[in-house]
Amino acid sequence: MDSPTETADIVIAGAGPVGLLLGNQLGSYGLKVVVLEERTALIDYPRGVGMDDECLRAFQAAGLIEQVLPHTTPNHYARFVNGRGRVFASIEPQSDDFGFARRHAFIQPLIDQVLAAGLDRYAGAQLRLGEAAKSFTQDAQGVTVETGKNATIRAKYLVGCDGGKSMTRKALGVAFEGKTDSNRWIVVDVANDPLGRPNAYLHADPARPFVSIALPHGIRRFEFMLFPGEGEGDEVPRDILQSMLAKVVPDPARIDLIRARVYTHNSRMAKNFKVGRVLLAGDAAHVMPVWQGQGYNSGIRDAFNLSWKLAYAALGLCDDALLETFDAERREHAGAMIAFSDATGRMLSVRNPVKAALRDALIYAASLVPPVKRYFIEMRHKPMPRYKQGALDYGPHGYVPESPVGRMFIQPLVTAADGQTVKLDEVIGRDFALLAWGTDPGYWLSNKARNILQRLGTRVITAVPETQRIYEAARLTGVTVIGDAQGLLKKWFSGQPDGIVILRPDRFVAATCIPQDLNACIERVAVSCCLLPEEDAQKQNSTGRETAIA
Repeated sequence: MDSPTETADIVIAGAGPVGLLLGNQLGSYGLKVVVLEERTALIDYPRGVGMDDECLRAFQAAGLIEQVLPHTTPNHYARFVNGRGRVFASIEPQSDDFGFARRHAFIQPLIDQVLAAGLDRYAGAQLRLGEAAKSFTQDAQGVTVETGKNATIRAKYLVGCDGGKSMTRKALGVAFEGKTDSNRWIVVDVANDPLGRPNAYLHADPARPFVSIALPHGIRRFEFMLFPGEGEGDEVPRDILQSMLAKVVPDPARIDLIRARVYTHNSRMAKNFKVGRVLLAGDAAHVMPVWQGQGYNSGIRDAFNLSWKLAYAALGLCDDALLETFDAERREHAGAMIAFSDATGRMLSVRNPVKAALRDALIYAASLVPPVKRYFIEMRHKPMPRYKQGALDYGPHGYVPESPVGRMFIQPLVTAADGQTVKLDEVIGRDFALLAWGTDPGYWLSNKARNILQRLGTRVITAVPETQRIYEAARLTGVTVIGDAQGLLKKWFSGQPDGIVILRPDRFVAATCIPQDLNACIERVAVSCCLLPEEDAQKQNSTGRETAIA
């Protein structure tokens, strides 16, 4: 007899970091989420090693930041070294605009374990190891997934987070457009760090480009370019490996080898991130070279962007059209990160000694110009996500380049109602937020606007100078008052024409306005987020759950 069909809100194919984070975020909404993974255990060897501040902010939103931080090294600088051992460029950002240092090293298997354990917090979230999403069919109402254990799951949506060789993408027939670099590299991870030197060093040595990266818990990563004839397939003879290691350690025979893996660099992107009720995220949607550590981070950005949209759609609060904004918002930035990684790889991999010397001289000369040096040291050259269309509103006049709309909002320290100093997101919570500077937004709200904010789970917040916090908290009702502990919110609003921002759950600015235009702004945000009329939302929500988000 055929096994009975079980039901779920969302099935996630793949228990890598993207699938696991997505499962945690969806689980927090009370949804039934099934994460399927064909392996019988999580991958236990290091893969991604570089983490951005945006990534840590996503883990903070998932309520897992305290468990993640012990497996990271903050302020992890990247230094480029020429063939003579001279540092000719360095990336050393000092800012923490989003609440964390800009660059971290990390141990991926341990953080994957944190994400997997986080699913246990939610009754509706399941991780099923050794059970793959083998095939699926979809129709206008949902997706039927057949698993590796001959089970059938009927869900509203399927998300393919199943890597660069994604079954989900292939089954959809979606092209994976791009290129594969002809160069092969070997990644060598060792325990009991034989060098004990912090940070990451990218040796642009034309004799053999290589990388040396210090990781938490005494782990070090080496990456060496392979030349023709140095091993077949994924195997590199031990003597060749030791000859490469002899370049960086005095006794290559005495290393505590974790794993050595051969890989090639791919720069590819799926032609579509969404087909019907099936979506692609992480490496299933885009892959890129490792040089700036952006493959991992781009996948986490996908999960942060997609999670709240999937939740609102699955709960029947917003129309499915909201999910179209995932592709519209994430595609341009993912493409920019692929180009950014490609450019770094080309700079590192120059083999011609004359061209390498010219490269070194040009970059070193540019670094003598203070503005140029700051540009690279502070990582301003790294493309930041900027959404020009999607679930956001630029106002009645449309896109404005200098507007903060479509950008991630800052996360300074603030003083909460209990007098504790915390990061801003701890006050915002999980969903939307309306943040005003020095005024009571409630005074201006119409009943219609209040209803929209309530249905979006919006927390209404007023920020004031710390000197005014206690007085304003007693004076204002129906609003959360916070103190601007560092003066950074005042500084941010001082640079903007508007005194109110509406923040999405992924901490991006959905809209800005002045108080007198607040009601019209809120209504435009509701349209951009495809918020259903209340009566239609109640009809569409067939799960029996409350449509309002707590």
